Amino acid sequence: MGFGTEQPQPRHNNEPYVKDALIADIEELCERRRVKYGTHLQPNNGRDALQDAYEELVDGALYLKQLLIERDAKATPQ
Repeated sequence: MGFGTEQPQPRHNNEPYVKDALIADIEELCERRRVKYGTHLQPNNGRDALQDAYEELVDGALYLKQLLIERDAKATPQ
């Protein structure tokens, strides 16, 4: 799969909104991290937030590429 693949307009349906699921995930993750680290994420906490964010995005990009490769392999007759 390459870039530039044309996508149709999204259509409304009766599925739950992704936004609501995301908010629930954020709240759960923040609480798990508060328990793990003893505090919620705050500025000026001694860490390099840019480095942390970059590493998290690289991890996310790797997982997304894995999913794309796996999806494309299923779609390709062997």
